[in-house]
Amino acid sequence: MGQENAGLLDGPDGIARCFWHGNLPDYLHYHDQEWGRPVADDRRLFEKICLEGFQSGLSWLTILRKRENFREAFANFDFDKVATFTDKDVERLLGNAGIIRHRGKIVSTINNARRAREMVDEFGSLAAWFWKFEPGSDERPEIVDLAHLRANPTTAVSVRISKELKKRGWSFVGPTTVYAFMQAMGLVNDHLEGCACRAEVEKERETFKRPK
Repeated sequence: MGQENAGLLDGPDGIARCFWHGNLPDYLHYHDQEWGRPVADDRRLFEKICLEGFQSGLSWLTILRKRENFREAFANFDFDKVATFTDKDVERLLGNAGIIRHRGKIVSTINNARRAREMVDEFGSLAAWFWKFEPGSDERPEIVDLAHLRANPTTAVSVRISKELKKRGWSFVGPTTVYAFMQAMGLVNDHLEGCACRAEVEKERETFKRPK
């Protein structure tokens, strides 16, 4: 199978990676240094799930290039601070051309900050809650290839997390958004077979201390 059909793309350094970064420098850096690497920091987890919600209907590159603006607008995704935002803050954010000015998604982020605060009170951390859903080997494909990812924009686990979050009052957390979050925060390693980062990420996951 050719590189293109396998979903792989040679980078400027000649190394094969998942195709989706398109060799754009900022996207390539995100692919290599961040995507799929396990995260246990609550603020980073909250940022990731919120930005995946903002991404709905848009390209991730659009969100990535606005990420610093989002961080500035949402108190660096400190959910204790975001939970205190008021209607006045919503109007302020709707006037911020540096972010996605979608009222529903802005209101959702504030709501989800309050729900995150409740979850920390109950479970100790967001990380402890999310990592308990890590799929077992029996819930993962033997080989992660392009055909598998295209056929599975959601999984049984992402459906389960989505349902649990919605029960807890979270919004903009459908199964597809949740699966993108799972991929981004390293709950699964979906770097494609043949991507240079796949083995790196797998080693990182092996030594990663799961929060409890």
